[in-house]
Amino acid sequence: MASAKCWPRHQPKTDTTYMKKVLLLAALGLCLVAGIARSNESATEQLIVKLESLNQLQGRFEQTQFAADKDQPSALSSGHFKLLKPMYFLWDIDSPDNQLIVADGEHLWHHDRDLETVTRRSVAGHDQLSPLQVLAGDRAILSERFEVSRTGEGRFLLVPIKGSPGFRSLTLVFANGQISAMEVNDQLNQQLFIQLRDVDSDTALMPADFGFVHPEGADLFYHDQ
Repeated sequence: MASAKCWPRHQPKTDTTYMKKVLLLAALGLCLVAGIARSNESATEQLIVKLESLNQLQGRFEQTQFAADKDQPSALSSGHFKLLKPMYFLWDIDSPDNQLIVADGEHLWHHDRDLETVTRRSVAGHDQLSPLQVLAGDRAILSERFEVSRTGEGRFLLVPIKGSPGFRSLTLVFANGQISAMEVNDQLNQQLFIQLRDVDSDTALMPADFGFVHPEGADLFYHDQ
């Protein structure tokens, strides 16, 4: 059985901006399976109706990132995802990198298959993960920290008014009654567009589908409290 190590063969990706992106992806994924609380009455109620019936979701994604004030993409990636209420999330990037992000209800795992490293963070009680906790179902806090408005047909804009969730704004986009995209403006004013494809909300998912097994030989790094 592989054990935790303090001297990895490869230096893990500990860049602060990179890790914030990993945590933001987790927060955004769990946002999709969360109930949204009251902020702007009419817009929020409409969003609640759309999200409360969403218990599970899976499909593929295409992600495009733009640097601030740039017209050309700075990064492209794709893969598949799974979501299950209230705290289960899987985001598997298969191109161009090979990375896996899993929230199993207790921990957030990040497996960089190329570097053979695994990072584990606690879902509860971690300051960097407070956005994830809020968006995953704390209605009282969410109602105090976010303003929700409609910006077009099937488009809902969430703007933080308190706290530091890691983004300036988040837009959820629905088409034909189904979530179809997310648009993010982060704290560095970078734009992130996530297109969801082949979305399936009918096929049953279970917590066991989000189990993470530490791969043999991979270096393990704990960031728990």
